[in-house]
Order: sequence, then structure tokens, then C-alpha cells
Amino acid sequence: MLAYFRIADHYNIIDHPNERSSHAEITIRGAGVIFLFAAITALIVYPSYWLPVLGIFIIGLISFIDDMFTISSKLRMLFHLTAVTMLFLYLQVFNFLPWYVCIALYIMVIGIINMYNFMDGINGITGAYSLVVLAGLQYVNLRQTAFVETDMIWIPMLACAVFLFFNFRKKAKCFAGDVGSVTIAFWIILLLLRLIFISGHWQYILFLVVYGIDSVLTITHRLILRQNIFKAHRLHFYQVLANEQKVPHLWVASGYAILQGIIIMVIIQTIEFPAYTLFLITIIPLVIIYIAIKPVLVRTATPTI
Repeated sequence: MLAYFRIADHYNIIDHPNERSSHAEITIRGAGVIFLFAAITALIVYPSYWLPVLGIFIIGLISFIDDMFTISSKLRMLFHLTAVTMLFLYLQVFNFLPWYVCIALYIMVIGIINMYNFMDGINGITGAYSLVVLAGLQYVNLRQTAFVETDMIWIPMLACAVFLFFNFRKKAKCFAGDVGSVTIAFWIILLLLRLIFISGHWQYILFLVVYGIDSVLTITHRLILRQNIFKAHRLHFYQVLANEQKVPHLWVASGYAILQGIIIMVIIQTIEFPAYTLFLITIIPLVIIYIAIKPVLVRTATPTI
């Protein structure tokens, strides 16, 4: 990380705040490259993971380029599709799922990757949330269903911890950038899909339900407002809290991570319950909170000068 800071400073890889930003200072961008170095470490330890690691690099490198130079969404999507295909080849998805389920899985995975990117808007949120999700996966791996080598989770957890040392601050020293949010999302999806396929429990997708509800309902909100959902905005629940209500970034980031952690503990303890029950007891309360509280927060927002 320290070496990257020197490189980023030399080549002017920095984030300039704008009217859509949740920060006011020029900050080093692209520090999420730490997850690419973590992927190299994982590949050295476990060469059999070369396909998903190749996918990580395909999606990570195009995202890093996008951090420095804006590229077309079509080109970015092509790289995303290629990376996800590498992941599916490794998981042998095409061997046991019908074609229409594969298409649905493509849509879901690429949607989650972009969701993770959209949710990376304030200090600490990506690192803290990812660390909690990875910790939950490691608990399942060690105590319930062994689905992956433990180091394949310890390594990204360590990368998250190092990144948080520089990012979980009132004035962050660096931001993950697209390369960070997209890469750690891809890694988490790899782990989640392995767990789901081995255990047979699709309920584990709820390990990302807090991000999911915020993203889906925010898109719905913007469609109702007739906004272009592909343009930058500040309407996510966490953005309203941090920008309009002036709640400190680290409080909001911690709140998201803690809430997801609580839900993960509930899922772990009730994984044998019927799937629809778990979806109901996790999704409905979050939807109610979003619908009931967000309009009030928007109405009572502190004016931005």
C-alpha cells in the first residue's frame, strides 16, 4: 500500500471531489489494487485457482483503467462478461445448470458487482462491509460447511484490514476506486457461489442483503423520479445519511457492517429453516426501514451550501 501511494502520487492517480461526491478533499484513488496483490498471493499458494484469479485481473485491470480514464460502458461490460465467464468455467456452472439459469446467474453476478461499486461512496464502507461478510463466510467454512481452503478467505480479509487502516478515517488517506470495490465483490461472489453450490442453500446470498436492499430500492426510487439510473447520484440510503443528514461516514459504514453482521449470524443459526422464511425475516424489515425512514431523512435534510 505504501509503495502504491508513492506511485499514485507520482502519476497523479487522485480523486477530485464533485457535486456527487461524499468527500471534499483530493484523495489518492485506486488503492483497491491491494486486492489484486492479494489475488497474486492466493494464486501462488493455490495455483488451481488460476481461472478465477484471471477473472479477478481481467475485471480489476479494466476497472483500474476506468479509475484513471473514463471508458465506455460497453467496453467495461465486455470485460465483466469475460471475467464472469472465467468464474463460471472454474465453478463448472455450464455443466450442471440449464442455459436459462446460467443467463439469470450472469445477470445476478454482474448486478452484484455493480451494486458493490455503487455502494462504495463513503469512507470505510467497502472495507468494513466486506470484512464482515468474509468473516461470516469463514465461520461457515470452519464450523458448518467446509467449502474452500481457509487461506482463500484469510487473504482477502487481511487485504481488507490493511486497506481499512488507511481508509477507515475521518479524512481517508485513500479510496478503493472501482478496482477495489469490483475486485473484492468478484472474490466474495466466488466464495458465495462455491458455498451455495456445495451446501445447496441459496439463502447464503442474504450475506449481501443490506447492500442489496439499498441498491434495489434506490434504483426503484430513481425510476419513480424518472432519473437516468446509469448516471451518478446521491440517493442511496447511506448517502442521504452521510451527505444530507451529516452523520459521520464512519458511523454509517459501521452501521451497515454491523447490521449485515447481525443478519449473517441469524442466517448461520437458522440456515436449515425453509428458504422463504429466511428471505422474509431478513428482507421485509429492511424494506420497511428503507421505505419508512428515507423519505423523512430526505425531507429533513440539512441544506447543502
